[in-house]
Amino acid sequence: MTVVLLGAAVALFLTMNAMFVVGMRASDNSLIDIAYGPAFVLACLGGWLAGGMETHFRPLVMFCLLILWAARLGLHIGLRHRGRGEDFRYMAFRKAWGETFVWRSFLQIYMLQGLVVFLVAAPVLLAMARPGGALVWTDVLGVGLFALGFFFEAVGDWQLSRFRKDPANRGQLMTTGLWRYTRHPNYFGEAVLWWGFFFLGLGSEYGLYGLVSPLLIAFLLLKVSGIPMLEEKYKGRPDFEAYKRATSPFFPLPPRTFQRSGRDGDDSELA
Repeated sequence: MTVVLLGAAVALFLTMNAMFVVGMRASDNSLIDIAYGPAFVLACLGGWLAGGMETHFRPLVMFCLLILWAARLGLHIGLRHRGRGEDFRYMAFRKAWGETFVWRSFLQIYMLQGLVVFLVAAPVLLAMARPGGALVWTDVLGVGLFALGFFFEAVGDWQLSRFRKDPANRGQLMTTGLWRYTRHPNYFGEAVLWWGFFFLGLGSEYGLYGLVSPLLIAFLLLKVSGIPMLEEKYKGRPDFEAYKRATSPFFPLPPRTFQRSGRDGDDSELA
């Protein structure tokens, strides 16, 4: 197991160092978001190669699902980022950190991102190290949860992208489709699919230790860099406050009756 984890750590360290160089040269640290999904694939590939490429069905299934998720997410974020410049969250870091910006970027953005990827990828890495036995019910449950989460994340992102492309929606919030039932269908989907990876990995020898993955993702999305940072940007907008009162923040639930306040605020949409 140590060899797999070490291989993943080395792959991640090299990936994050490369992205640090790219981000510094482009003056855009938000490029790391595009590499977030692919970093999982590189980390797990590094671990798998180091461990001798075990061909058990469990790590094979998990790795294929990981590639599907990472490819879609990387493409989506890359297309969304095109021509927009550095994300507002990273611009705030740039302004706040001043002269310490370079080394704090390296540690608090790139190295920290690498650590998060390593921990979240734990179910896959543990399955690659000790894949376990035959098919069990948790494997089926895991695939089902992954499919549900992938649906919410992919469809939510697609609906928002289509909404933003319509000039008639300029300055308004996305409140239809999956966004009618949860203010963050993509974040909900992200959390659920990592529970899927956890249950898929439960059939492996050390699968229970993979619990760190969905718990960490849920904590980050609900308490740190997900919902709190994003919704702070829209705080005080009448249309957002109405939407917030009517719509579940995370779990999809029937919406309470409300009326949109119309166009009010900047040109952004909730996403």
